[in-house]
Amino acid sequence: MTMTDEKRGALPEPAPNWALFLDIDGTILDIAPTPEAVTVPADLPSTLQEAANALGGALALVSGRAVPWIDRVFAPLRLPTAGQHGAELRLAAGAPVRAVAAPDDLNPIRRRIESTIKDWSGVVLEPKSFGIGVHFRQSPERASEVRGLLEEIAADAGGRYELLPGKMLIELKPAGPTKGRVVAAFMATVPFAGRVPVFIGDDRTDEDGFREVLARGGYAVQVGPGLSTVASSFATNPAALRSWLKHFPTAVRGAVA
Repeated sequence: MTMTDEKRGALPEPAPNWALFLDIDGTILDIAPTPEAVTVPADLPSTLQEAANALGGALALVSGRAVPWIDRVFAPLRLPTAGQHGAELRLAAGAPVRAVAAPDDLNPIRRRIESTIKDWSGVVLEPKSFGIGVHFRQSPERASEVRGLLEEIAADAGGRYELLPGKMLIELKPAGPTKGRVVAAFMATVPFAGRVPVFIGDDRTDEDGFREVLARGGYAVQVGPGLSTVASSFATNPAALRSWLKHFPTAVRGAVA
């Protein structure tokens, strides 16, 4: 049964002992028609840095996007970051990015998808180093065909890949890495260790992260309308979440006092 907005709590009051995990698309950034059409508000990188400073550095970005893309659009900001749903991981701001999943040759899969969708107007392929996303926001009637195609590819790959549905997209990702495992990895390192974990996301790709923080006594925050059955708190939309983050350092200082 889907939790309704009325049953979810409002955003929790920030506390200095939090470890904060933020999804990107649909969470701190507004959803755009295509993956490359997203825009980053000019003040958002500094807002994130100030929030991280308020938590002693215990703030990480956890996204389906690749880490190089994240670093590029949020430049010059460099935060602890997990990309591609946990397939790549940077545990500290100055640390190298390491692969959690073994990279595979995705070119045959990419060519197969491109050949199939070439006449599917509005369906967009998003290649990644560890997986492939297929977006159908501009052609929602193609949803079942996209799923069928990716299910065939996953079956042919013999269990190396799994499907991860999101908002108007389906991703083919390596089997194994999840956002929940990412949270566990961060929580085993300084400065995240010993803190109350808070995961903020917007869709089913964030459910593993939600479950992990709740199991650790933390908070799971759903941004916008979604299908989460486990989220404990709710933010209306990314703009509301950005406003909350803007006031985050002041709220943390007030909690300390």
